[in-house]
Formats: sequence, C-alpha cells, structure tokens
Amino acid sequence: MIFKPVERLLAFRYLRARREEGFISVIAWFSFAGITLGVATLIIVMSVMNGFRTELINRILGLNGHIGVFSATSEPLKDYDRLALKLAELPNVIAATPQVQGQVMASSSRGQAGAVVRGVAWSDLAARKPLWDSLSQQAIAAFRDDKHILIGETMAFRLGLKLGDKLTLLSASGRTTAFGSIPTKRTFTIGGLFKVGMHEYDNSFIFMPLSQAQSFFHLPEAVSGIEVYSDAPLKIGFLRNAITVSLGSKYRQFDWQERNKSFLNALNVERNVMFIILTLIILVAAFNIVSSMIMLVRSKNADIAVLRSMGASSAMVMRVFLITGASIGMIGTFVGTVIGLLFCWQIDNIKQIIEGLSGAELFSAEIYYLSKLPAIIDPAEVLMVVFMALVLSLIASLYPAWRASYIAPAEVLRYE
Repeated sequence: MIFKPVERLLAFRYLRARREEGFISVIAWFSFAGITLGVATLIIVMSVMNGFRTELINRILGLNGHIGVFSATSEPLKDYDRLALKLAELPNVIAATPQVQGQVMASSSRGQAGAVVRGVAWSDLAARKPLWDSLSQQAIAAFRDDKHILIGETMAFRLGLKLGDKLTLLSASGRTTAFGSIPTKRTFTIGGLFKVGMHEYDNSFIFMPLSQAQSFFHLPEAVSGIEVYSDAPLKIGFLRNAITVSLGSKYRQFDWQERNKSFLNALNVERNVMFIILTLIILVAAFNIVSSMIMLVRSKNADIAVLRSMGASSAMVMRVFLITGASIGMIGTFVGTVIGLLFCWQIDNIKQIIEGLSGAELFSAEIYYLSKLPAIIDPAEVLMVVFMALVLSLIASLYPAWRASYIAPAEVLRYE
C-alpha cells in the first residue's frame, strides 16, 4: 500500500473538522459540492450532446441516402434502372433508390407553405426506415396506387389537412412555351401522414410516387439522382472509391458527411466549447480545495510539530494532507458520477417534471429538430471526466501538503 493505516486515520480525522474549525469545514464542503456538480454537469451535458448528435444523424440518414449519385453535367439521369442495379451489386450497399426531387409551393384552404417533394417508388420506401416505420399499411397501399402522396404530420396540422384531403402543389419548373416557362400546378390526394421525429422533415417534406413526380416535374423516363444506402455509413469513403471505379467520371457523388459538413462541424465545435467551459467548474472547485487545505494546514501546525517530534517524516506528513485533500475530490467525483448517470437515465422524465412545474417548454422541437431529449452515455467520456477530476483534485492537494511537510517543529513548539 502507498499510504499507511495511520496516515489514512489522521487524514480522515482531519476531514471531520472540530467546532473551532467550522469555517474550514464550510470551505471543504463547498469544494466537495463544486467537484460533484462539475462532474455531474459535465457527464449530463456531454451525454445529451452525444444523444442529440446521434439521433439527429440517424434521422438525417434515415430519409437521405448515405451517398447521392448524380450526373456530372447536372442533367437528369435517364438510364437510372441500370445504374441502380449496378450500384446495388457493390459491397456494403443495402439499397440504391432512384429519386426525383424538387421544390414546390403547397397550398390548401388554410394557408400556404414551401415544401420539398421527393418522388420514389413505393418499394423503395422501406430503405428509409424512419419513414417506413411511421406509415400505416393503409398509407403504404395508397402510395402504391400511384395516386396519393404522403406528407408530414406537422405540415398537415399547419395547413389544416387530414387523410383524403386535397393538396395543391405549384412548381416553378414548368413547361416551356412560346410565351416562356409556365409553372406546373396540380392537386393531389393525401394518402398518409408520417412522423419521423425530426421537425424539419415532418414540416416540409412530401413523398410522391415516382411516376407522378416524373410527370409533375417534366422528367419523363428520368430521375434527379440515385440515393445509395450503406451498412457502414461511418466508413463511407471506401464505398465512394468503389462507386468511382464502377461508374467512372461521368457521375458525381456526395456522401452524407460532405452534404452535412458545416452542420457536423458546428456540432463538434459546440461540443468542444461546452466541454472546456464546464471543465472550469471543476477547476474552480479545485482552487477551493487549495484554499481549504492551506487553512487546515495552518490550523494543524501544532499537530504537525508533535508528529514530527515523535519521529514522523516529512514525507509521512505530506501524504497525510495529500490524502485529506484528494479525498474531497475522490468522494465528490464519485457522487457526481452517480448523480450524472442517474440524471441521464431519467432525463426525459425529469424534463417533463420540470416543464410541468414551471409551465415552460425546455426543449422545443422547432428549434432542436427532435421530438424528445436524448442522452447517450459514452463510457470513454465518463472515464475521461472522472480521471480529469481526480487529477485536478490531486494536483490541488500537492502544494498544501508540501507546505505541511516543511513545517519546523522547533519553531512551532517554541510558542506553545
């Protein structure tokens, strides 16, 4: 053992301050509370940000392919069936789905809203798992008939629509005539509502049968591009290379990381900044440990002198006060870790309780794009936070312990 039993005994006795040392005890309790809150807050915030990032990426990837393949000349893809079949045969490819995409103005008797139309075959809906899971069998059957469209529940609520209602779509890409381009305007029947849990998609996306979308956007026998879904989205670079080798330079491609590069970078920067800011809480608590330990050493000068005169070495005195200061950090770190983990496991229930008591919405879906507050605990991050808190606590205890070990017994006892 590094520390002897007598050293641990003295250290834990010094942690229990006597009445005349009440102020020192108060500072020690503040140090303990600071370490606890700092560790708990850091674990909670990092877990929430991990959950936010993971849920958001899963929903983005659920409705968008991991790689989009388009013509290098920005022209529509005409031989898309052959290309989709060729892409589907590549390793790690789950599905390759042709898609027509365009922007429209959607209008009903209740109002108007901008929307994004995606035309896909009904058999390709299953590749978009969040969308497929939110659809009823009736909605899938209506979409399969090539006469009905699917819209998000949020859009339906905003425009006052329900199943079976009519929705008018206006597209700027219309027919070219002698008098110029005439916008395309058609009315469609709503065959189903979806809710993927991401506000942006539920509020502005419309799914249309592929043949209807080709006719609406004047792309006969052509599509805008092909969405490729992979079983290894985190290793998308290998699939990009395989697609380049297979298709050549006639086609360009964008993977999900490239499409959302600025968004992912913003998430990473925010996460790193929050980690640095919250680490300052633990650092402030470590400074409190320094101040409380220095005051404790000053009040124990006589005890230290007696120990030294009885044969205790300076190293032993240093270890006693090192244990005393480090114990505050160790216990605070343990309690903070437990509180942080419990909070993460029950965070959605806690959010609902706070919202019920305060009457305020803490997590708006319109702002954060998600319907519930997620939290994913990363064991490596938790261990890093625990290690950092313990190291800071140990470093904070070094200087006071070193000062205690250099107290001269003769100088102290001369005035006792």
